Amino acid sequence: MRWQGRRQSSNVEDRRGMSSGRKVGIGGGIGTIVILIIVMLLGGDPLQVLNMMQDGGQLGYEAEQYTEPVSEQDEMAQFVAVVLADTEDVWHAIFKQRNLRYREPRLVLFRSAVESACGFAQSATGPFYCPGDEKVYIDLDFLEQLQQRLGAEGDFAVAYIIAHEVGHHVQNLFGTLDRNNKAKAGRSQKQKNAMDVKVELQADFYAGIWAHYAQKTKNILEEGDLEEAMNAAQAVGDDRIQKQSQGYVVPDSFTHGTSAQRMKSFMLGFESGDITLGEI
Repeated sequence: MRWQGRRQSSNVEDRRGMSSGRKVGIGGGIGTIVILIIVMLLGGDPLQVLNMMQDGGQLGYEAEQYTEPVSEQDEMAQFVAVVLADTEDVWHAIFKQRNLRYREPRLVLFRSAVESACGFAQSATGPFYCPGDEKVYIDLDFLEQLQQRLGAEGDFAVAYIIAHEVGHHVQNLFGTLDRNNKAKAGRSQKQKNAMDVKVELQADFYAGIWAHYAQKTKNILEEGDLEEAMNAAQAVGDDRIQKQSQGYVVPDSFTHGTSAQRMKSFMLGFESGDITLGEI
């Protein structure tokens, strides 16, 4: 991705030098999926973790202490700031076309664990968006390890992940997240999961929308970038993750969509540039 020498967003909070020692609880959702992968890679039994989570249990550990100074010349942090700036430019323009005002999210870089308006979260949760404080949270060290283990390497894979989380912010501004949460009332778990899949696929679609307009206005793509995004979307599909972590797939438990669905949603946004095609 062509990014060097371009504007960096001022909405990045670097908390990687902060110390944290609070007890961290691990709940369900994508965090559980990521944890299952780690357990498997370390030789553990992911089924035991699944059973524990289904019984309402939580895993806990003490977050490690990080007090070393943060380098201002961190290339990955600079890359993240450029991608965030690109999302700001794209979504400001799209919102303006709709006579709306885009409120920029902040992006928090952290290590090991972090305090957010959505609770105290750990790296194993993976990158996430918190609507309570309108911030995206990313542990770059953990993200790099996860990319290597899932085979979703490359700078544009990281850009896709950031754009996906910013997509959740767009959903928050449009009221999609609130409507989805209210609509879950009285639904079965299977129905709730299906609704969550639609929300996640729309965030993938919005990531594609960002890539479409960033390429159109700034010519950001280099050879192989789209393949990196596709590899990342494929790597985080529910079917692939479940197959890797537990050896079999349970479609009714999907919360983010299959690899094929996630790739298709991203490409629909990228190829069309039409935000209305992703409405849910």
